[in-house]
Amino acid sequence: MEEEAAEDEQVMSELHIGCPPGSSGPHISLFTITIPPGNNGERCIDLFRSGEVPMHRSICADEDGDLVLTRRSQFSTHNLSLTISHNITSSISNVGLQVWKAELVLSDFVLHKMFTSSEFDGIVSIELGAGTGLVGMLLASVAKKVFLTDRGDHILENCAKNVHLNARVLNYKDVIHVRELDWSSWPPTDNVGNSTAQSYCWTSAEIEEAQGASLLLAADVIYSDDLTDALFSFLERLMSLAPRKVLYLALEKRYNFSLDDLDVVANGYSRFLSYLRDGEENKDLEDGHSQCFVGKRIDLSLVPQYVGKYDRGNDVEVWCIEYKEKK
Repeated sequence: MEEEAAEDEQVMSELHIGCPPGSSGPHISLFTITIPPGNNGERCIDLFRSGEVPMHRSICADEDGDLVLTRRSQFSTHNLSLTISHNITSSISNVGLQVWKAELVLSDFVLHKMFTSSEFDGIVSIELGAGTGLVGMLLASVAKKVFLTDRGDHILENCAKNVHLNARVLNYKDVIHVRELDWSSWPPTDNVGNSTAQSYCWTSAEIEEAQGASLLLAADVIYSDDLTDALFSFLERLMSLAPRKVLYLALEKRYNFSLDDLDVVANGYSRFLSYLRDGEENKDLEDGHSQCFVGKRIDLSLVPQYVGKYDRGNDVEVWCIEYKEKK
């Protein structure tokens, strides 16, 4: 009974503070993506298109790759507004209906990769615990295929709604597929008999394509030990398959007072680290599991903030994680 009560407890992302009181959801918010001039302009051309203000009108380059200055107005900062449907509060089991800070930080990281390199061009990607789908929708502007995955009818329906809401703003066409994914098994299982979930079932061709994904993304999926254990068990099954895969995971360290430690600690963060070994020093980051994952924390001071109107703070981290065979 206590576990059920905890699952039903309402929680709220700090990003939603100030939203209209009493409107638990659904709520519509606009998130502005700022693309400054001179930020590797050739990489910004045509990544995002708007019917009213095409991206290629703000930045252009000559045949040698040099930026061409025409009129000053054409080099003003370009803003892109995304419409996101979300809840303001939710139960623990439905936190994917909310927008969380780690989701915005991972969006900044993905955008920076897209603007400054071709690393994500033409890839197949899976976003785990995609929630509102923001990160994957941004990536889809350069990717070959993006699978936005989560669990629960309400979360999947809201994610699909956001894909539809931004179809005219983001240049992703038919790249995105919203699919249900249970971390207890791979390949995904069918949901025969569930009429709602049928819309989010996998085809055999999609499973084969997803198995060949080279990029995995996840934001704010570390908030309970059981979920962390399930995630890394799933990752071991998926990432041990060819081709080589890399996971970029954003998480927020959450501190609570522990009676066992008689101190304020981030036990969820420690549990996460217990699955990793240091990519540079080749040693375990925490005592615990037999590590087959190598992790390296990304220096976020090198990643500009492209998503506006949120305080990144100091408690959100982005990790690059790879799978290594146990010896």
